Amino acid sequence: MKKYIAEFIGTCVLVVFGCGTAMLVGCGSEYGCGYILTALAFGLAIVAMAYSIGNISGCHVNPAVSLSMLVTGKMTVKDFVGYVVAQVLGATFGSAILALIWNLGDVTDMTSAYGSNSTAGVGGSVIAALLVEIVLTFVFVLAIHGVTSKTENTAVTGIVIGLTLTFVHILGIGLTGTSVNPARSFGPALIAAFSGNTDPIKELWIFIVGPLVGGALAGICYKALASAKESK
Repeated sequence: MKKYIAEFIGTCVLVVFGCGTAMLVGCGSEYGCGYILTALAFGLAIVAMAYSIGNISGCHVNPAVSLSMLVTGKMTVKDFVGYVVAQVLGATFGSAILALIWNLGDVTDMTSAYGSNSTAGVGGSVIAALLVEIVLTFVFVLAIHGVTSKTENTAVTGIVIGLTLTFVHILGIGLTGTSVNPARSFGPALIAAFSGNTDPIKELWIFIVGPLVGGALAGICYKALASAKESK
């Protein structure tokens, strides 16, 4: 149960600081440094959580990461289900916190989507959005497998994962808002729908399927590469 609580907290923090920053500073080119600040907020949130809860749950805070660990045999089906439930609940709770802050504080800017993902940056193309999310998630999760494969990397694991998340956000924000995390997409879309904006919920499936496919492919690829290295 402690692992699930840790995943709940970690995903909540990721959404509050990542999506909250996106809501506050904006992500379009017209907002200048807001684009980079949002990428850094997501990455730094992962760094903070990796060194906070990493020794408890591994700090997946992402169903795509958990699925990849399941594919590579690094976690059980029972834990996978528990992790995903905790992650989705954490993301939803984090989005609810943002909604409460923005409404109580009467913050009027950037509120309607609560940091939800969208296909607007790719002209509404479902195929392009799926491809973006698959590629970004593949790179992100592959890096996670690589850096966590050696115990001697323990001291820098959180930094590497956080920087990689920042890295994929730099490309992805302008295209899809960068999900690479179904829970991170679910929470804001659900709260946005409750607030009267149903657009994010209509496209939500893209940001669930894309990251899960990318995460699974990363697991399969890393497992194959690792096996090939061992056989030499």
